[in-house]
Amino acid sequence: MKNIIILIVILNINLAYAQDYKNDISVVQFSASFVKDAEMSLVKFKDYNIHSFYMEQNREIFKTEKIKYLPTVVLYHNGKEITRVESGINLKLPDNCDKKISKHIDELLKNKF
Repeated sequence: MKNIIILIVILNINLAYAQDYKNDISVVQFSASFVKDAEMSLVKFKDYNIHSFYMEQNREIFKTEKIKYLPTVVLYHNGKEITRVESGINLKLPDNCDKKISKHIDELLKNKF
């Protein structure tokens, strides 16, 4: 019985950590080492939670989030996906990617108050 309780606690901790990248307003970039040059700089969004995941180290998150194109940038708010900007088959994010993310963040902030 004690082992079962320990296992449940460990699973809950892992689940909580796995969703941590979606807390509050979060800008998350999904990428891989072979498209590093095509990534968007997340420095503009440093006032929010920013995360970068690489397919080589975080394959499970890519499956969970159904990432099809690299790189992909996703905006989350309190666990909910707000918008997703994908590179497409050309492996390059659209030029207005940061503007699109910023626009959605502005809308979230307006609705917060």
